[in-house]
Amino acid sequence: MLRSMTGFASGRGAHEGRGWSWELRSVNGRGLELRLRLPDWIEGLEAGLRELLGKTLVRGNVTLSLRMQAGEETGRLTLNEAQLERVLSAMASVEARAMERGLSLAPARPGDILAQRGVLEPESEAGTAPAGTAVLRDALLADAENLIADHDRMRAAEGAVLETVLNGHLDEIARLTDAARDAAEARRPEAESAFRAALERVMSNAEGADAARVAQELALLAVKADVTEEIDRLRAHVTAARELLAQGSPIGRKLDFLAQEFNREANTLCSKAQSAPLTGIGLELKAMIEQMREQVQNVE
Repeated sequence: MLRSMTGFASGRGAHEGRGWSWELRSVNGRGLELRLRLPDWIEGLEAGLRELLGKTLVRGNVTLSLRMQAGEETGRLTLNEAQLERVLSAMASVEARAMERGLSLAPARPGDILAQRGVLEPESEAGTAPAGTAVLRDALLADAENLIADHDRMRAAEGAVLETVLNGHLDEIARLTDAARDAAEARRPEAESAFRAALERVMSNAEGADAARVAQELALLAVKADVTEEIDRLRAHVTAARELLAQGSPIGRKLDFLAQEFNREANTLCSKAQSAPLTGIGLELKAMIEQMREQVQNVE
């Protein structure tokens, strides 16, 4: 099954008076980059989440956010003075840099400051983490499995659409490749006539020339007019791409490399065309290959 790197999932949960809300987002990326925004007082949560995410994700820029809401019996949130000071200092530095460049920033609201990580923390005895964090961590990890499964289902649905689109691109590339073959065959009499004229010019000026050099020039003329290899390679690339799609994710990097090879053959075809119809087909091929490559960027 093909999977997209684009996905979203959200959810809410609760355990023993504590509630929470999740948001999981992902977009395309060259590798796997995880950004986790979590309360730092739940020991072992980040490591557990990274392990869970690594089981289903191979590539993409992924952001996972967790917001905790304390229950009635857990007391109030308390202000972390040290973290508040760090946040205010960072904001002052940003504002000063902006003023140096002539930029005016909107004033920050108290809610914006309190929303920064670590400014508000659950109240606990002697400044330590709330009791029962190990149990809470396990409950969060169990709930995260459902969140990640929802996210994966969305990526699979996006992947199914991508697979249909990419197969359509391959159908069109195959059609254009056949059209290029037909156009090359149609121009063959004209190309042979041009080659004979070129051959006559070479031979008329070949007196006293090195025989090997003359043969080399004749071979180059023949190669410049022949697009058989390019057409054969384009067909082979279409077959290889279909096989990759049938395999399912993760194939994004291989498909991207194959798209580059498609483009290389289309460029060579255009440079060798020597006829308006074949050049036109080559340009259509390049446009379709570029469309395919844009979609490939989202494949895991």
